[in-house]
Amino acid sequence: MKYNETLQKVIEFHGHICPGLAYGYRTAAAALAHLGKRAVDEEIVAVVENNSCAVDAIQVMTGCTFGKGNLIFNDYGKQVYTFFSRATGEGFRVSVHFERQESPEEKKVWEQSRREEKNPETDETVRDIKTRKVEAILSADEADVLTVQAVTLPLPPRAQIYPTLRCDKCGEKTMEPRIMEKGGMHLCIPCAEAEKKK
Repeated sequence: MKYNETLQKVIEFHGHICPGLAYGYRTAAAALAHLGKRAVDEEIVAVVENNSCAVDAIQVMTGCTFGKGNLIFNDYGKQVYTFFSRATGEGFRVSVHFERQESPEEKKVWEQSRREEKNPETDETVRDIKTRKVEAILSADEADVLTVQAVTLPLPPRAQIYPTLRCDKCGEKTMEPRIMEKGGMHLCIPCAEAEKKK
């Protein structure tokens, strides 16, 4: 299937096309339609509620990344994404509600795949199901894939740069707010947790 230039960039970043990436593409496109162009710095903030393939599309298309501090991860396991414009204060919550009817055979193959009962035939069937699902997601009307709602929520704080301290145990550089004090020592989180287990 021939994809547009934007989706092709998303696929190149992620490594392959899949239903999750297609959801992210549709989500990011909806967000940008409401909020304008891609963020160069922190103009747009994205709050994502899962760590699925969709988030890669959101990073590429919206310019919201962990490194810039304008991609915030809440581990809720939900296909929900909230976007804010720092310039206007506008916010939009985008949730995926797309459902593609699957045959009993398709459901059986998905279940085998989830249980890692893979074989060449199952792998080929899963690829075929994914291809059809991607095509359905990309060709459906936005309202059949997403619910987009304006929201009024406080804007997340801007990204901060913190001083760096060295952990007294492992010596690795750690941002100051993640250092924990234990027994007069300044410890990174893994070293502090290891100390608790002693």
